[in-house]
Parts: sequence; structure tokens; C-alpha cells
Amino acid sequence: MRHGGLFVAASKRIGQAILTALAASVLVWALLPLAPGDVAERVLLARGMQDLTTAEIDAAREQLGLNDPLVIQFLNWLGGVFRGDLGQSFTSQAPVMQEIMERLPATLMLLGLALVVSILFSLALALIAAAYRDRWPDQAIRLYTQIGAALPTFVFALLALTFVVVGFQMGRVLAEPSWSAALIPAFIIGLDRAASWTQLLRAGLLEAMASGYAEVARARGASERRILLRHALPNALLPFLTAIGVSVGALIGGAPLIEAIFTWPGLGAYLLEALTARNYPVIQAYVLIAALSYVTAALLVDLVALVLDPRLRGQTG
Repeated sequence: MRHGGLFVAASKRIGQAILTALAASVLVWALLPLAPGDVAERVLLARGMQDLTTAEIDAAREQLGLNDPLVIQFLNWLGGVFRGDLGQSFTSQAPVMQEIMERLPATLMLLGLALVVSILFSLALALIAAAYRDRWPDQAIRLYTQIGAALPTFVFALLALTFVVVGFQMGRVLAEPSWSAALIPAFIIGLDRAASWTQLLRAGLLEAMASGYAEVARARGASERRILLRHALPNALLPFLTAIGVSVGALIGGAPLIEAIFTWPGLGAYLLEALTARNYPVIQAYVLIAALSYVTAALLVDLVALVLDPRLRGQTG
């Protein structure tokens, strides 16, 4: 029964994730037909054609399938997504998937390193803050979390670029996709993400330290450090993991500005170019990647939570 309950709960979470991904795909696809202006005309202008005739625009509409009903257009687009076909770039006329795959490794390197930095940083700071509650280490950490939560990521990036990269000649302004070049921008992203995660984990640790089982452990002679690490931390991890899962989309969404500031050759710079040129297939592809990354991360966190906390297996939401 225990494994059966886990299977049923996991199946529900997977079904919810599939429905969420389908809903997100509808919204992503709608970026193109709902965009202002004639799509066929924008495509031809992006190819460098001028003084367009009605016949040329009509031919382009037919070629792009824009004369089909909207439902057919969506199903054709969705079928292309399943085949790995995200359309052609308006400007380069190259397959969007090909251009994405050329830039994806650099973005994965940057965001993967940033995620590791933010998790380790928030874990360490939250444990220190909980261990020294209301003393100067806790007060300093709370000051950092308040500043970090209030300021956008690009402010930290500009400060790092001005004082660290340019002032102290550490890192590179024209970055190459290497681990050493990724350290500073990844640290900036991680520092920003860790601020809110530290606040959440610290609150969970303090709540667990004041719980009944913590009092029982103290009565049995357990030290505060043991209570913190063996009792409080495991119980505070689930909300922390959930926060990480729901922040993945924000992590990807905030990457373009950081990549632009540090001239990082990843998907972020590619998106900014597409936004300037109104290159909607590229914009659709990036938003779709961000949405699917969020759904996948949230699903993985849900599944881990089901394994760690049997009480969640009876919940249907």
C-alpha cells in the first residue's frame, strides 16, 4: 500500500505537469499569431526584401501555413516541437534548433554553475544564521538577504563588472565559454538567488529548532549543533527544495541580461538579438525552453518530496 500510494501520487503529479506543459505550449505558440502586424510581411522584410507586393505576401502566407485555421497551425507547430523543429529564424533563415544547440552548452555551463553556487551559499548562510540566531553573524546575513532580495540581479552584475572585472582586472569583459570565465557571472547569479533561498531556509531551521522533537532531543542531551544538522535541517529541506524548483524558470529568464553584461555567448544574448529584430520563432523557442525547464524542475521537486514525506502522498493537489 505504501508503494501503491507513492505510485498514485507520482502519477497525479506527472499528469499535472503534462497538462501544465500543454497549457504553456499554447501560450508560447500564441506569441506569433497574436503579434502585431502581418507575420508573412515581417518574414519577408527580415529576409531583406523591399517594396513587397500583395502576391509575394500571399505566397509567403501560404508557404508558412498562415492560411490554415488556428487549431491546425497550433497542431502543426506542436508536431514540429516534438520532432525537434522549432521553425526557422526570420533573420538568418537557419533552423532555430540548430542555432539554439550551438549556444545551449554555454548557457547550461553558466546556469549550472550558478545553481550550484546558490545552493551551497544559501545552505551555508542559513545554517550559520540559525546557529547564531540574533547575534552578529545572523544580523549580517539577514542584512545581505534583505539587500539581495531588494536589488535586481543586473545591479550586482554591473557592480561586479565595474569593480571586479575592470577595476581589479579579474575575469574577462569579452567572455569565452570556459569554466574560469563563467565563475564571476555565475557567482553574481548565485549570490542573487541565494538571498531569498537563505531567508526561507533560515526560517525553516528556526521553526524546526523550536519544535517539540527538538525539545525532546535537548532533553536527551543532544547538542545544539546535532539538533540543527540531524533534526532541523532534514525537516526544513522540503520548502527549500520547492523554492529551488520554482526558481529555475526565473533563473533562465534572468540570464539574458547577465549574459549581455558579461558578453557571454549563450542563449541570453541570442534572445536579446531576437527581441530587437522581432524574431518571433527564436523568442518562442526560448520561452518554451524556460517554461519546460520550470515544469520539469517543479515535477522533480514534487517527486522528491513524495519520497521524503509520506504525508504528501494522500494529497491530491
